[in-house]
Amino acid sequence: MLSVDEAIQRILQDLRPLPAEAIGLENGLGRILARDLHASINLPPFANSSMDGYALRVADLKGASPENPVQLAVVMDIPAGRSPERPVGPGEAARIMTGAPLPGGADAVVPVEQTDANWNRESPATLAPTLRVMTTLQPGDYIRPAGENVRAGQQVLEAGTRLRPQHLGMLAALGQAQVSVYRQPRVTIVSSGDEIIDVGETLAPGQIYDVNSYTIEGLVRELEGIPLRQPVAGDELKQVRAMFDTALGQDPDLIISTAGVSVGAHDLVRDVLEELGQLNFWRVNMRPGKPLAWGRVQGLPFFGLPGNPVSAMVTFQVFVRPALLRLTGHKHDFQAARATLCEDVESDGRRSFLRVTLERSGGRLLARSTGTQSSGALISMVLADGLLIVPEGVTRVGAGTELEVLLLQ
Repeated sequence: MLSVDEAIQRILQDLRPLPAEAIGLENGLGRILARDLHASINLPPFANSSMDGYALRVADLKGASPENPVQLAVVMDIPAGRSPERPVGPGEAARIMTGAPLPGGADAVVPVEQTDANWNRESPATLAPTLRVMTTLQPGDYIRPAGENVRAGQQVLEAGTRLRPQHLGMLAALGQAQVSVYRQPRVTIVSSGDEIIDVGETLAPGQIYDVNSYTIEGLVRELEGIPLRQPVAGDELKQVRAMFDTALGQDPDLIISTAGVSVGAHDLVRDVLEELGQLNFWRVNMRPGKPLAWGRVQGLPFFGLPGNPVSAMVTFQVFVRPALLRLTGHKHDFQAARATLCEDVESDGRRSFLRVTLERSGGRLLARSTGTQSSGALISMVLADGLLIVPEGVTRVGAGTELEVLLLQ
């Protein structure tokens, strides 16, 4: 059996990011940037006022104080969005609003609160002709210089960044109506088994509801993939072949099946996979999830996940997640952390992924078992905040030990 690390390495070396596409900025949330982004303009694009007040020349305020105010002539009004009519000369000031362009000649802005102006009674048509300033200033006070935020040509976002609301805001500020992102992977999800029926149908003796295709669909959506869920196929070679024919017809970038890759008499997916493509490996030294298949079906990447619901979800997190991140061009995945065990745990010597709850206390992340670790106990995943990793060759871990944990969304 392959180790977990070797299996991941084989998978990732076989995959490349999908092609890029240009989309409207309004559709960019959660998508992965395909190219480094450099600013085409300065931000702000022009020097502007950071306060409501008056643009003026610092040299005119020498010695100004509440007891000895300096009087200036108010020569114009500059609201936000309007260019100054002319420069400010010696002994002059211009009323200016927050964000409005600084007029030539001015090298500071005095906040209105440090003057004798009463804007409740003033309007552009009745602007007071003079102003008294009660303070001195330094050049640059209350001014945002051009390029203070970002300089033209500066790299502001790195390829592989998952676009968040603040990234969209930056793109908008730079005038980017479109953004180049990696295409979302189309993921066909197939399942097989005579005992599996769809939700909403009536259970007969020996039957269970289709759990895996719904959980896998949700996991794919969380990673910005496009899931294409198919009906369950029965345990007959003809039906399993037809299932793969339909999957291939959906033009997917990845196919995921659950069940049918173990050594049971009715586990037929592996047989059909070897007919239609090639199998890279099908067993991994881990718990839960040993029967895991990876290969290609007519050139398309394929995962065969175990049938037990917990095993399917765990193997998705460990193997399919990094594969989808590779396809979508992610450079960063903040899934891992360190946690301290609050109780003794046991393993069978395989690398084990134990379902745990997590809480912070005293600056540490504490991990507690969710209870049963059966691969069929879906409640263990419902309760879990993470998957605690017990390394290979370790059969017992004592309370107080710190281990790596994969965080679940």
